[in-house]
This record gives sequence, C-alpha cells and structure tokens, in this order.
Amino acid sequence: MSTLRIGFVGLGAMGGSMAGHLHRLGLLAAVSNRTHEKAARFAAEHAGVHAFADAGELAAHCDVVVSCVTADSDVLALAEALAMRAKPGFVLVDTSTIASTSARQVAGILRAVGADFIDAPVSGGVEGAKNGKLSVMAGGDAATLERVRPAIDAFAVKITLMGEVGQGQNTKAVNQVLVAGIAQAVCEGLALGEALGLDADKLLPTLGAGAAANWFMDKRGATMLRDEFAVGFKLQLLHKDLKIVRELAIAAGVNHDIVDLSLANYASLMSEGRGDDDTSGLIRLKRRG
Repeated sequence: MSTLRIGFVGLGAMGGSMAGHLHRLGLLAAVSNRTHEKAARFAAEHAGVHAFADAGELAAHCDVVVSCVTADSDVLALAEALAMRAKPGFVLVDTSTIASTSARQVAGILRAVGADFIDAPVSGGVEGAKNGKLSVMAGGDAATLERVRPAIDAFAVKITLMGEVGQGQNTKAVNQVLVAGIAQAVCEGLALGEALGLDADKLLPTLGAGAAANWFMDKRGATMLRDEFAVGFKLQLLHKDLKIVRELAIAAGVNHDIVDLSLANYASLMSEGRGDDDTSGLIRLKRRG
C-alpha cells in the first residue's frame, strides 16, 4: 500500500468524487476548496481528513496534491501558493482542463523550488469520476508519474503518458473537439427523431446497437429527450475549453469549424441563462431549426 500523503483541491462535481476515492483507499490527508465550508463539510464526513482554507498549506502536509479546478488562473495561483511551502520532491497533479502553455508555466513555478508537476486532464464525465473510471491524459516526467501513480490510480481506468508537460492538455484539446462534434451530431439527430415522431424508447437502443453508438448518446440521449439538463458537464465549461482549443487550432493552422459552431451555439445558450445546463442542452437550439 502507498505511503503517500495526498491532498486534494477542488471538491466540485468531479473533484468531490475523486477525493472520495482517495479517502476510500486511505490516501487522502487534506482538502481545500474555493468555498471553505465545502472543504470543512467534506472533512467532517471523511475521518482523518483535514480541511485548509489556504490551499497552499497542503504543500506543508502532503507529498502530492491533486487539483480539479476551473480556470488557468486558478491553477497558476495554486502553484504559486504551493511553491511557497513545497518541500523538494513535492508534486502537483492537475486534472483541470487548461492551456498547454499554462501547464508549462505551472511546471516552471514548481520546478524552481525543487518540486514537480504532472498535467493530467481527465475524460469520462461525472459518471467516470463517481465510478473511479476516468481516462487520464498525462504530461510530464515518466519517473514523477510513476511516483504519483497511486494518487491517480484511485480514480482512473486508464493513465497514458502523452509526453512532456503540456502534452496531456494538448491531448485533452483533441478530446474536446471530438466531444463537441459528437454533441452536435447527437443533438441534431435526436431533434430530427423527435420531429419525425419516432419513439425514443425504440430509437435510442436501435441507434446504440449500430455504427452510431457513442458514449454521449448512451449517457445523455434519454435525459435530453426528457428535457433533463442538470446531469453532467456544464456547457459553459465546454465553452471555456473550446476557446483554448480554438487558439491551439489557429496556431497549428488546422480547420476549426466544429469548434467555431459549438462556441457560437453554447454562447447563445449561455446568453439565455443556460450555462449551468449539461452540454446536451444543445438540443434546445437544434429543435428550433
């Protein structure tokens, strides 16, 4: 059994479950969250876990900190705070989706004080986090990844080292293009099925048995047809991710039509106050023609 003392920062829809898996394995020592009340509540419900209002304090009490936050600025600020207290050998594993350039900045901040960094964005949704079956796309030093592997194994079904720091985030960018494109196709197709009067109870399993089968339709098809949009990944977060992807695509000189369409669609829904809807809320627009 690993002797690593692990901290976790960011106890949101995915992070709370990921931290829970670490606690179940006896690895979680401390937590922190933007709103301290949530961290304190988590600690009260999980024996042996301490809650810190200042996330930087975790570096003084843990060998590894895993983070799952929202924005590049959040990760950069966390790295600065941890670097002030980090001991040589300390590692930050960030599972957030940020720009690869930001990931490299974070690595620089931590390596300057003898610590290290693994960018480790994840895919698998809220369900994957709850079930401990996330796919992890890692970037960083191979030896460092092996040292922190027990922390990631707690919530992962697959861990792949894609290359140096930043390559994990570049892989996640590719992932988000596919996520956005699949959402476009599924939402448009199911809107058409509704308009044609097809029985959803027959349509979904029929489509799922053939070449059109995919994770998004399997997990979100039935809920979107029932107008239930509070089930998973917030569309405003995919919009945030796709802005990062668009910059990468422009710099790489490749086509980004799906990204542009999705950005426009999700911006429209956000302007209607639907930013907290699951990404399947896109079907609202597809129904309008």
